[in-house]
Amino acid sequence: MTEQRNGGGTPLMQQYREIKARHQAAILFFRMGDFYEMFFDDAELGARVLGITLTSRGDGVPLAGVPVKAAADYLRQLVAAGHRVAICEQVEDPRLAKGIVRREVVETVTPGALLQDGWVAGGRNNWIVALAAARATVGLAAVDLSTGEFALETLDEATLEEALTRLAPAEIVVPGGVELRAMPAADGALRTEREQWEFDPALAREEIGRRFALASLDGLGLEPGDDAAVGAAGALLRYLVELQPSGLSHLARPSVRRSGAHLWLDEMTRRNLELVEPLRAGARGTTLLETIDATVTPMGARLLRQWVLSPLSDAGEIERRLDAVDVLVQDARARARIREALDGVRDLERLGGRAAAGRATPRELGALRDSFHRLPDVLEGLTSLAGRTRSDLLGALERDFDLLGDLGARLDAGLEDRLPAAVADGGVIRAGFDAELDELRALRDGGRQYIATLQGRERERTGIPSLKVGFNKVFGYFLEVTHAHAARVPADYERRQTLAGAERYVTPELKEYEAKVLGAEERMATREAALFEGLRSDVGRAVARVQRAAAVLARLDVWASLADRAASCRYVRPAVGDGFGLRLRASRHPVIERLMPRENFIPNDAHFDAAERVLLVTGPNMAGKSTILRQIGLCVVLAQIGSFVPAEAAEIGVVDRLFTRVGASDNLARGQSTFMVEMSETSAILHNATARSLVLLDEIGRGTSTYDGVAIAWAVTEHLHDRVGCKTMFATHYHELMQLPERLAHARNYNVAVREAGDTVVFLHRLEPGGTDRSYGIHVAQLAGLPAAVVRRAREVLLTLEGEHRVVPGAPARPADPEQLDLLGHAAASHPLLERIRELDLDSLTPIEALVRLAELQKEARG
Repeated sequence: MTEQRNGGGTPLMQQYREIKARHQAAILFFRMGDFYEMFFDDAELGARVLGITLTSRGDGVPLAGVPVKAAADYLRQLVAAGHRVAICEQVEDPRLAKGIVRREVVETVTPGALLQDGWVAGGRNNWIVALAAARATVGLAAVDLSTGEFALETLDEATLEEALTRLAPAEIVVPGGVELRAMPAADGALRTEREQWEFDPALAREEIGRRFALASLDGLGLEPGDDAAVGAAGALLRYLVELQPSGLSHLARPSVRRSGAHLWLDEMTRRNLELVEPLRAGARGTTLLETIDATVTPMGARLLRQWVLSPLSDAGEIERRLDAVDVLVQDARARARIREALDGVRDLERLGGRAAAGRATPRELGALRDSFHRLPDVLEGLTSLAGRTRSDLLGALERDFDLLGDLGARLDAGLEDRLPAAVADGGVIRAGFDAELDELRALRDGGRQYIATLQGRERERTGIPSLKVGFNKVFGYFLEVTHAHAARVPADYERRQTLAGAERYVTPELKEYEAKVLGAEERMATREAALFEGLRSDVGRAVARVQRAAAVLARLDVWASLADRAASCRYVRPAVGDGFGLRLRASRHPVIERLMPRENFIPNDAHFDAAERVLLVTGPNMAGKSTILRQIGLCVVLAQIGSFVPAEAAEIGVVDRLFTRVGASDNLARGQSTFMVEMSETSAILHNATARSLVLLDEIGRGTSTYDGVAIAWAVTEHLHDRVGCKTMFATHYHELMQLPERLAHARNYNVAVREAGDTVVFLHRLEPGGTDRSYGIHVAQLAGLPAAVVRRAREVLLTLEGEHRVVPGAPARPADPEQLDLLGHAAASHPLLERIRELDLDSLTPIEALVRLAELQKEARG
């Protein structure tokens, strides 16, 4: 039927208002024939965001629409702009409807709830997270709707920020009116508020038990302290059911993540080490993930990213992963065979999920079928691995391997080799799969063959050489005769249409065959759609098996990838244990060495133990201090994800928390200066580091005056040495700190070596024992191309500063030379403060007391 589109009070608009009232927070895509229409405020917003024409109905109601065939692109734009869109479909055939066509919202698309193919990157998850606060903890539930992954975690507010930056959720669901301190960590995520009662743990237990057919949740590994996480899971499930009314059959049982089993990497460390995102937006090839990722499946790529963001902290589990990688390193032939077989496997997790949700297209089912065909080759490669018995993880993969042969055979029997994009295009179901469909096809093809020969027979019968058979959607099949031959038209021809130069006719015989052909095509399309839906449902019912198979393939892909990188990049297996020590011999930066000729990279040793746990590193800019700090951190991350490391030898005492503070930047959006950011990050380290942590610091205190900076750096180092007792490497320009090893029993001085040649220096990029009292800043400025006159004047100023103002805590003050010129070239006048400085007995002062006295003198000098 044809619906009336004018009149704000029509039955159609009444239907629209009723549906919109239930989805006020979303833009409503209201299906009307071949268009999705938006009305009222939705139309104005949609037209503005999408850049489409805003018009109005006859009654003045604002209207904007997009074609159904192009709707995906418009949807993507709206969701990317942070909007949610409710898709309201016609759920009955307009030809059969009595009155207004029935419509229902079949899906609400949000940034966190995406099932559409190609909308999210294959190598990363798209998390929607729910948070529930308890007295001392925060419960977190996370779902990737595209893969079906479901995770629970119990945190405190101090660790919530780490979790949010690790997951990088696209959407966060929280109780209305609740504010959490770590929420800024999820800036950019769509925030959705729900009623507080939805986060009740008791209701959530019932919901989870009912959905996953569990009599008790004990089997999930939940503990009494996980109530907040359970409550968050219940609220998230209710919300997802609203977004996906068709069901969540592909959702896996929730797994519980314990933060104590993983290396804690805060946002600062992930950013500084460039684990998965580059420091400079748009830079390519600069992250650890890009460097080590040789995975060939989307599932493997996502899993490797998860491992890099969340390494292990259990030495036994790390060793088990290393065993698996080691076996694959040793057997290059089997590794190549496995990787070649995996290379044709598509995204089983997401394709299986789309099939379970009734979204998979013919080509996507075909991709699943073709992927299943490759599994026997993968299994043969796995079983052929020499020494696989040394890896219980590889043995478990072999035991858990599901070839999915029954599904593959079913899809192979039912689907054509070459498939169309949509079922409506036809040609989806293979001949011989269904007798009824084959019969309809024969009927259609026979009718078409008859019609194809009709033109020649009618020309011969009528003697009209220009007679032709045609077809259009309005009149169906017809015989067309020009007016010049009108006298020859037989009596059994029935006029159907008059044109300017011809007449179109039908015959009883043609109408009969037309009915057979068109009727067969319509029934054939219906039957083919039903058969395809049956195949899709077969996959949907087996989605749990598909997901388990995907998980097995993902792990195998990651281990084979790590083994491939280890073999090609000369990585070695680290010895991982629970001891305190950390030793790297000839370690390299995994990213930098791939960006430069390998022979040009200078490897370095690093050594920490209970006797030498604080290393103070001095050296000029450009000497490589930051690179050394980062490569130590990256080697630890690699070892604790279960990877070989770029070194000649490595012994890693498992680290529980890794802090890397290298460089600083303003956070103007939050009103924080460089120094404030630096101090905030340092504070987080001092409050969260433990004796098992590794702290890598570069240039603490640069954002303030020299004396303040020295004092802060001194105190921070003392605190890490005396109070925390963790492994620490501190790169600094403050040569005053070189005196610390005289006071701190477990501190040692190191420097990054340079070689002087006249007025130039050569950076050796080699870490050596002992400190240095030269910064070579002017040499670096000269290398950077500063004008010669500026460099000369800088040398003069440096001599002045070194002569008058250099004060080292604990060292005697140098008397001022009465002939020394100040920076303006004038003779330095005597000052009462100089006399007070000369009177100080620095030998009897502690360094901190000396700094206090200096601060007093500075304050007095400034007036």
